[in-house]
Amino acid sequence: MDMQVDGDIVTLCDALVRFIDKEVVALEKENATLLHDERLVYNDKGRFVEKVLQLRRQVRMRSAELGFYNMFASEELGGSGLDARANIYIQEVINHKYGPGRRLIQTVVLPSPFTNGLSPVLRHLKPDVFETYRAGLASGDKTLCFCLSEPDAGSDVYAMKSKAVKSGNEWIITGTKQWITNAPYADYAMVFAVTDPERAAKRRGGVTGFFVDTRTPGFSVPSVIRTMGHLGAEIGIVALDDVRVPEDHMIGPLHEGLTVALGGINAGRLSMAGSSVGLARWALDQAIDYAQVRKTFGRPIAEHQAIQLLLADSAMDIYAAKSMAQNCAWKIDNGIPAVKETSMVKAYATEMVGRVMDRSIQVHGAMGLTNELQLEEGYRLARQIRVPDGTGEIHRRTIARQLLKGDHAL
Repeated sequence: MDMQVDGDIVTLCDALVRFIDKEVVALEKENATLLHDERLVYNDKGRFVEKVLQLRRQVRMRSAELGFYNMFASEELGGSGLDARANIYIQEVINHKYGPGRRLIQTVVLPSPFTNGLSPVLRHLKPDVFETYRAGLASGDKTLCFCLSEPDAGSDVYAMKSKAVKSGNEWIITGTKQWITNAPYADYAMVFAVTDPERAAKRRGGVTGFFVDTRTPGFSVPSVIRTMGHLGAEIGIVALDDVRVPEDHMIGPLHEGLTVALGGINAGRLSMAGSSVGLARWALDQAIDYAQVRKTFGRPIAEHQAIQLLLADSAMDIYAAKSMAQNCAWKIDNGIPAVKETSMVKAYATEMVGRVMDRSIQVHGAMGLTNELQLEEGYRLARQIRVPDGTGEIHRRTIARQLLKGDHAL
């Protein structure tokens, strides 16, 4: 099993870091007053102010221009088609170097599979329809949102109540979506709705995806959802009030939308694992550096066994998560089924980064609770990412089911 990252990928990642250091970090410094104060980042409705949206769009388009933005998109869609091992490696490097709370870096320079760029879900669009939207999405000029979850349908997607009814050569969608990342800002939405209630009730399909222009009458985002003490959000509620969508804008075959949706979700889970490893390494670095300069009782706290145990436990956690992610990515790249492994990696890595952030705060003592060190923001982020793309409980359910089906390979 070759766990090494190809030299070309390392070179590409180095170039990406140089771009971020030279251009994106420079933008952060130029706009530091704005970006470091959430009272200025968001308006009174909790949405990004126009200047922040302009900066994010500028970074997206520059990343696309330099060839970074669509690195992980398939060649079929016009991307570079980098594999899973490259994905986790690059996500780890970026998050390790820059840490949490960088509004012009995370999910901007490199897009989430659901909100920006050439999402894997788009390969299920009809070619002529995809071509209509491809240039705007590929350039970073336009963005997406992925409308699957609902108030009563998160992990249990078959509980969704949104419906689409055929009317001539159109579909009319009604319903509500919730917890939708980028919904307040997206140009287009990938919306999933029940098209065959009987099949959906039996959990045998009956859900279809649709590609929707968010300017379509009846599509609205009435509010954002603020989380974990933030004054605003990228997450919103979507209202669908008789939204008319052309028949040729279906995403994939009729009634098979959940199969389509899961393809994008799995890509996101592995990417999240790589990000978690990187963020955890960033937090451990902060703890190590601080432990060597902070003194108590006349010596650096790094010499106290209690602190050493915290550092060692974090290093073990990170090594385990990184090894799991690399192994899972290797299996995926080699066409080996990795259903339970993907769930293991997502659950373990996102839980691991929370433990490491917590220990790093503990090493810093009262300083770790302050806003200026980014640790408290990293701690909040770590707690949040345990929920999207499947909670730890749902992933454990998936793992157990695979084991009971006879998949015992480890």
